[in-house]
Amino acid sequence: MWSTHPDPGNPWPRDMVISIEDRPHAADEMLWVREAYGLDVAGDVPPPLTDTPAPAAHELTEAERSRWTTVWPLLWIRIIEHAGRPTDHGAMERLMDRDLPTEQRKTLLSQVMGPSWRDEFGDAVFEDPSYREWQERSFEAGRSAAPRPLDEQPERRDLEALVPAWRRGLERIVVLACRGPYVWVLGSSALLVTTEIREDSRAYRAALASFSPQ
Repeated sequence: MWSTHPDPGNPWPRDMVISIEDRPHAADEMLWVREAYGLDVAGDVPPPLTDTPAPAAHELTEAERSRWTTVWPLLWIRIIEHAGRPTDHGAMERLMDRDLPTEQRKTLLSQVMGPSWRDEFGDAVFEDPSYREWQERSFEAGRSAAPRPLDEQPERRDLEALVPAWRRGLERIVVLACRGPYVWVLGSSALLVTTEIREDSRAYRAALASFSPQ
């Protein structure tokens, strides 16, 4: 979001750019794994998904459950930290080079995409009917949602709180499709919030006011 030309009546600062990372794919997958398999993970983790998935068809062995429960919070931190970083446009441009050596391409893809549950445990877990049904519902909800007018965007609605946060260094807002309050500062320029926080003006203003570079 930004203003492309001078507009004396526009309260949005012309040089303010805020990117919204809505439901990062790798984070979505992690949240599904946690709920579909009923992992009781420790640490400061987000609340449940707004759309509760069905239990996974595959049953974990005791060894699998123990390992998954241990790995989940460690991998989660890496994934959301990556989601909070600015897009690496240079790496994305280099990926367009058809003559790029295979190994360099793999390295750049890893750099752009970031860590994921698939890197640690493979793709098979996401072949479960629970995941396919949950993902289809998510796509359908996105397709059927009515476009929101620009002035009704949460960042426009709560501009008075957004501008001071931007002046303190905020550049990116990561949004999770979770119910309940959850706010986490990601490094020096990003803020993680839930959909519920972003949709509630009072809660969103409080979250933006809490932003302080780490």
